[in-house]
Amino acid sequence: MSGRHDFTFEPIPGLPALPPKGEIILWQGRPDTAALAMQAFKIHWVGGYFVLLMAWRGTVGAGLDGLRGALAYGLPYIGFGLLACGIVWLLALAQARATVYTITSARVAMRIGAALSVTLNLPFAQLASAGLAPGPNGTGTIALRMAGATRFSYLVLWPNARPWALDPTEPALRCIPDAARVAQILADAAETRLSQPLVSHAAAAAPLAPAE
Repeated sequence: MSGRHDFTFEPIPGLPALPPKGEIILWQGRPDTAALAMQAFKIHWVGGYFVLLMAWRGTVGAGLDGLRGALAYGLPYIGFGLLACGIVWLLALAQARATVYTITSARVAMRIGAALSVTLNLPFAQLASAGLAPGPNGTGTIALRMAGATRFSYLVLWPNARPWALDPTEPALRCIPDAARVAQILADAAETRLSQPLVSHAAAAAPLAPAE
């Protein structure tokens, strides 16, 4: 991922603060714009809708004035379709550029939101499971199911959420390149972290009084 700072107040792109001592950043990335436009924003559906409109209006025009009528009635919808697809592409681009996913040795962090940026910190200890949904050209989505009572708003997360998972909502590393490798990094990091024993420092016991 590029080292360009989209948010100059971040000490590290994608993280609101420096990681604690001993925590290592293992991977950072963001959604692939083309994959996000297709899978989250359904740009192909938008384009297909205008193709159908163009065909319908062209057929109506052909019945009225032959080829000239077909062109006159149908061609404007090509322009409308290109404009609509261009807007959708820009929305996907804005979301992709505003998003940074981070996997560390202790957690997953997600800086999301083009209009209103928020950062989610998801410790491995609160992670119940993770699933990879492969996409085209090596892209894919890694959905994170949280344990316990942790809940997120689907509207706040979207498009960084598993599609149609509403109860509970599952945060997701959406449409990331080389998704299989990233999923392995996540699995190895979580397994390593959770296998480490927790060591608590108890207060020293008071000395025993001598027996009388």
